[in-house]
Amino acid sequence: MLKLIERLGPIEESAASDTLTLPFELRIRGRLKTQSDNGRELGLFLDRGPVLRSGEGLKAESGEVVRVCAAVEPVVTARVSAGLPLARLAYHLGNRHVQLALGEDEKGAWVRFPPDHVLEELAELLGAELEHHNATFDPEPGAYNQVGGGHSHSHGHGHSHDHGHSHDHDHDHDHAHEHHHAH
Repeated sequence: MLKLIERLGPIEESAASDTLTLPFELRIRGRLKTQSDNGRELGLFLDRGPVLRSGEGLKAESGEVVRVCAAVEPVVTARVSAGLPLARLAYHLGNRHVQLALGEDEKGAWVRFPPDHVLEELAELLGAELEHHNATFDPEPGAYNQVGGGHSHSHGHGHSHDHGHSHDHDHDHDHAHEHHHAH
């Protein structure tokens, strides 16, 4: 088995000896046993970190390099007018803490996400037209975990998320109270 142990960031196709095509749900994992596109046994032994991006290189213990490719999979592409409507759509979808891909083509700008009826309903409420189809899903990297420029860095963030859950701690305790009244 070829053990892939290091993230190289974006690489040219010619720099790799093989490719590994994975759907999004497998590109979020740092540990994985799989097969390359040429049928070779591969093991990913990577640090937990950002999603593996399409075009990213992975270096094996042997020095060999494998290039990651995003698989074509079911996605929803939401389109809305450029400017504030697009910003509003991206904001509200992103506020749901889901991975989103952003892009534009000859039809204009779009926001793409895996099929999810709640997100689809929200996008439609915001005026988006939805297209259900098969395409690659390569979400935006987080601002704090982009790999590139010859170096990588990570930040540990201790996030405390308060989701407004009511935790009622009403316990029935019987306390014996003696009341002395002066007559």
